[in-house]
Amino acid sequence: MSAFPTEICFYGCGNMGSAMLRGWLAAGMAPDRFVVIDPIADNVPNDVSLYRSPQEVKRQFDILVLGIKPQLLPSLAADIATLLAPDALVISILAGTTTRTLSAAFPAARTIRLMPNLAAAIGKSPLAMFAPHADDQARADIASWLTALGTVIWIEDESHMDAVTALAGSGPAFVYRFVDALAKGGEAAGVPHNISAQLAMAMVEGASALAAGSTETPSELAARVTSPGGTTAAGLAVLDSDHILDVLIAQTLRAARDRGTELAKGDTK
Repeated sequence: MSAFPTEICFYGCGNMGSAMLRGWLAAGMAPDRFVVIDPIADNVPNDVSLYRSPQEVKRQFDILVLGIKPQLLPSLAADIATLLAPDALVISILAGTTTRTLSAAFPAARTIRLMPNLAAAIGKSPLAMFAPHADDQARADIASWLTALGTVIWIEDESHMDAVTALAGSGPAFVYRFVDALAKGGEAAGVPHNISAQLAMAMVEGASALAAGSTETPSELAARVTSPGGTTAAGLAVLDSDHILDVLIAQTLRAARDRGTELAKGDTK
């Protein structure tokens, strides 16, 4: 982290931006390295400079993390551009917003796309990056700044980014719903509510940690848990029937992917 930038500006600091900011602070970065510009943010850590409008800021930045709602970009681009130093780097976490759109909004800047998730706050986020014009050195520098937030994964085809956003960005919400469903299922099977909730959370934590540290695929790990004719096999028979789980997850990710594209086009419904 010795090459970490002297200063990073967050323009918009909602849940995702705040998770990144908190992850960097937890990794030991000083609060005075960060500036936040957001008219309504109420989750900015203490000692981080917070401004409510770009007009309050009297300087420009070499690096700006763009964390506004995608449909606001056309109306805010001119104000944001005033904050950018010559050849600034704009790191966009906007769902559905292409580098072509970003470059048109900020023609004097270098633009890249990043999709983290809320686990950036604890250094456990996947960090999907698309940087079509960055050379190897630039990629190495950017990756060195981001490793404190999780695992950097380079995306070479921008057409994949909306699906990546659905999986890596929205994915935690789907996992949380699954954990909740497990707890409710345990309760329906006869386990008291509070015990079922604890069992579900502890089981998912252990299973994910084991999978993350294993050289085996999730399918292979599932097979290891499953004895022919046993209890696990009986449960998997329900999930595997007509590929119901695969179909449900594919539909879920497709809906999230398509919504990201709609939002970038200004559809707020």
